[in-house]
Amino acid sequence: MAFNLQGRNFLTLLDFSPEELAYLLTLSRNLKDKKRAGIKGDLLAGKNIALIFEKPSTRTRCAFVVAARDEGGYPEYLGKNDLQLGKKETVADTARVLGRMFDGIEFRGFKHQTVEGLAKYAGVPVWNGLTDLYHPTQVLADLLTIQENFGYLRGINLAYVGDGRNNMANSLMIGAAKMGLDYSIVAPRELWPENDLVDRCRAIAAENGSRIIVSDDPVQGVQGADVLYTDVWVSMGEEDKFAERIALLQPYQVNQAMLKNTGKEQVIFLHCLPAYHNTDTENGQKMLEEHGIKEMEVTEQVFESKNSKVFDQAENRMHTIKAVMVATLGK
Repeated sequence: MAFNLQGRNFLTLLDFSPEELAYLLTLSRNLKDKKRAGIKGDLLAGKNIALIFEKPSTRTRCAFVVAARDEGGYPEYLGKNDLQLGKKETVADTARVLGRMFDGIEFRGFKHQTVEGLAKYAGVPVWNGLTDLYHPTQVLADLLTIQENFGYLRGINLAYVGDGRNNMANSLMIGAAKMGLDYSIVAPRELWPENDLVDRCRAIAAENGSRIIVSDDPVQGVQGADVLYTDVWVSMGEEDKFAERIALLQPYQVNQAMLKNTGKEQVIFLHCLPAYHNTDTENGQKMLEEHGIKEMEVTEQVFESKNSKVFDQAENRMHTIKAVMVATLGK
């Protein structure tokens, strides 16, 4: 069943019904099949799309650019030094200018209020590529990846391990509640999510036959998980907290023992990337050596294992982002 999402913003999964999200996932699969068949489309033909990035990105930027071009759109990258956003010009004024020139706007940055302001004043669809509160396009890709591996979503047991109050933990909790997945946040109490959001998601989950659990036990908390998910222990803008987070989160590292503790041979591992799983990058080597550890949130053994679906997940960013743009802006 198709839904008319024309003109809608995509700021948080809270704004969409389970049926609408299911439609976006179906559209994502169809567009993925189309791309795999080598078929170029015109669903975004003639559409000019602004891509605003306060934070650097690999997957989000590339996914939006390729997705737009695949369907005939024209993406324009605008880095933090390319705009006067929030400096010499208010968010509202920037939104009204860009809305006169572009047909859709993506924003990836810090404050969620910024993307809300763009959506309020632009007059064209605005899509959240990541803020400090939410990362909805990532969760769509995660749900598609889970669906591809298991054939369904409702009843899947998803355990998120690590920093339980970041944008990924929040958005996965919303997505799981909406789509009927059982969801566990497994994190030290200092890094638990806001009670208000947990309560809201528990109410949504109850309507969809699932449950939300918050635990600080890295052994019991992952038992029965079909999917183990983690993220970096320190988000962008929090680099001064590495020592504190490592001390808190080392018991929550995703390793072979944790995979075994799920009790599920077919458990899959997901990570939104980038991941500190080895010292092969300049940043990774520096961070790990400074703190006297060899691996951080996930071990190399797990990251490169048959259980790891992180690159399927990364590819799915493009297909799901394409679906969001096509559904809200396309023909």
